[in-house]
Amino acid sequence: MSNGPLSLPARLYLLAWDTARREVADPARLPPLVRAGALTDLAQRGLLIDDDGIATPRDLDTRTGDAVLDGLLELVGESCPHRWRTWVTLRARYTLDAVREQLVAEGYLRAEKRRVLGLFPSVDHVLDGVGRVDALRDRARRILDGTQPPADVSGADAAAVALAAAAGLRTLLQGGDPAGHERRIEELTERGGAATPALRLIVGEVRGAMAAAVSTPLPAAGR
Repeated sequence: MSNGPLSLPARLYLLAWDTARREVADPARLPPLVRAGALTDLAQRGLLIDDDGIATPRDLDTRTGDAVLDGLLELVGESCPHRWRTWVTLRARYTLDAVREQLVAEGYLRAEKRRVLGLFPSVDHVLDGVGRVDALRDRARRILDGTQPPADVSGADAAAVALAAAAGLRTLLQGGDPAGHERRIEELTERGGAATPALRLIVGEVRGAMAAAVSTPLPAAGR
């Protein structure tokens, strides 16, 4: 499912787009989903580690070169210690806004300025990379449907699909088997944290926190 250099939070944001309607299908789910993706990505890279349940930067000076991930690393490093579950929702809009800016710069989205009621400036984000997003979603659906053994799915792809499915993204789950999906999500969660026992714990914790967050009504995030 890898789509060039896209990070895990960027892929999750794109998976939420309904390309036929050119709109985000589940906007209220985006802040915790994208933040969960960023936390998982950093944990898979070994840059966020678990310290007795606390999300902790391994090295305050290390950076990924990805503005979204580095922004979250800085936020975690400069903030009071928090558990992984807290970071799924705490200032999650910060990561969502950074992902949108990144995808505009990379040509996936186009920012269109407008005025609400003719007075208040606002920005709509329009999907430009439809073909690339369709390919990303189709690959994710094949992974979720279980035709590929978990061992043959990369850790990043497994985590992306597990998080998107656990969030209940309609763009991914349409027409599938809910019972089969539940089993597959568990397999993919395990695969996403396969490198170490600590990583398995982190991925499972983040996924559970994100699923709990999206089950509660949230303010609409817009596009």
